[in-house]
Amino acid sequence: MALDIKICGLKTEAALEAALAGGAACVGFIFFAKSPRHIEPAEAGRLRQLAVGRAKAVAVTVDASDETLDAIVEKMRPDILQLHGSESPEHVASLKARYGIPVMKVFSVRGASDLEAISLYRGVADRFMFDAKPPAGSELPGGNGIPFDWTILGRLDPELDYLLSGGLNAGNIGEALRLANPPGIDISSGVESTPGVKEPALIEAFFRAVRAAETSRAA
Repeated sequence: MALDIKICGLKTEAALEAALAGGAACVGFIFFAKSPRHIEPAEAGRLRQLAVGRAKAVAVTVDASDETLDAIVEKMRPDILQLHGSESPEHVASLKARYGIPVMKVFSVRGASDLEAISLYRGVADRFMFDAKPPAGSELPGGNGIPFDWTILGRLDPELDYLLSGGLNAGNIGEALRLANPPGIDISSGVESTPGVKEPALIEAFFRAVRAAETSRAA
């Protein structure tokens, strides 16, 4: 099965096109005012049209209100809703029913014990993402550019559908794939020149590194 790659926090046509040209399966747009990657729903909707038929568009939110989610879904028309906050299994289920689109639930991970909550969401969330817990003082639940111990993911059910996130870049993606062997990966800050500014050349370099790692593993 081909590795599922998501480029997240996109804000410009140039960065989006680099992600699509590289073969991204998913492209993410972040709706969180404290993030340097925050984008307005109408602009995300405009960019999202460029990805139709090429990649799935993901709306990333953090404990968003129903009113905010309504606006995002109406103006962007996402294929997937990504929940990066403290949403309960019941809330996840209610949002799936409300919008009729798949939901990806994100878990902040530092150690193996942080994976125990997965069982509460199995059969509720359609997919999972594992990101590093933010450092002390950070207001961002993700996009902090720090990894966690990837080896703990080896304990997961091999049938579990998830994306590995947190601190990935062209320099370490080979090691991440070797240690965790995830079905999918997500990257944001690792392809930025400054926080919130995606660099097409870094996106291209990341895809080259992923392909090189895949070729090496196949050999």
